[in-house]
Amino acid sequence: MPHVLIAGKIHDAGLSILKNTPGFTWDLVDEVSTASYAPFIANADALLLRTQPLTATEITRGTKLQVVSRHGVGYDAVDVAALNQRGIPLTIVGDVNSLSVAEHTLALLLAVAKQVRIYDASIRSGNWNCRNSFSAIELSGRTLLVLGFGRIGREVARMAGCFNMHVVAWDPYVAAEIFSALKVQRVETLEEGLKMADALTVHLPLSDSKPLLGRAELALLKPEAIVINTARGGIVDEKALVVALQNHKLAGAGLDVFSQEPPPSDSPLLVGSERLILSPHSAGLTQEAAMRMSVSAVNNIINYFNGTLDDNLIVNQRQIKKADAI
Repeated sequence: MPHVLIAGKIHDAGLSILKNTPGFTWDLVDEVSTASYAPFIANADALLLRTQPLTATEITRGTKLQVVSRHGVGYDAVDVAALNQRGIPLTIVGDVNSLSVAEHTLALLLAVAKQVRIYDASIRSGNWNCRNSFSAIELSGRTLLVLGFGRIGREVARMAGCFNMHVVAWDPYVAAEIFSALKVQRVETLEEGLKMADALTVHLPLSDSKPLLGRAELALLKPEAIVINTARGGIVDEKALVVALQNHKLAGAGLDVFSQEPPPSDSPLLVGSERLILSPHSAGLTQEAAMRMSVSAVNNIINYFNGTLDDNLIVNQRQIKKADAI
């Protein structure tokens, strides 16, 4: 009888499926932290993981572990190499939160462009005349650079088109025909795109320890540009971003992800520019997306033990097959 460790609270829809599927038992740990689930991993045949890290230490302790199911699509915090050594598949939920993340991206972009935080704080402090600053801008006719043209990037591009924005995108791994089919201009280099952008939005995985957008890259942007990141913390150099905002080298920014989550109390992001809007890695956590993620994450575990798991949802399928062949 497979025993499932659910590391972090999930939507009741997923729990309901698990409860109504014969042959499974489970532990549920509400808190989303490694320390909270680690004591239970030795008994787990399957791990359903939220955003907290899964390191080689926990994988070693999970002697019964057969499958790890991510409650999402990212796995930067998972030691995939350690899973590969054990032949343990890592699954993701597929395209269940693209719409939610794309909507949140546009919400941050609009909030910055329309000075929502500044206006709200001003009127609460009695400064009605802030309206005469004429500091809000229109998105129509401006150029949006989309970094990463996967499912979320494409949905953001579609939505931005509804605001009459000129959308360009940079993604060296996506075929040119896809850009053409979606009527989005492809830029060949990151530098080219940065120089064009009135706003940029990040939808790439974290692929290097060095930020993709550091001080040099941010300096290529126009002083009136807006930076939005709903992808992964660490892609944008946070210190460089704060300095650029403070020096009026950027018009504003919106972040849903951070290099350390939650940000420490002394983070410059928390005391930085009023033109910086923050949200707690919540872009994909709408009611609808949370339901879809929980259902998909639970079904991946059930399907694994039933022998019906979709290979396309296993991120390390190729590595596991290589290991089995040796």
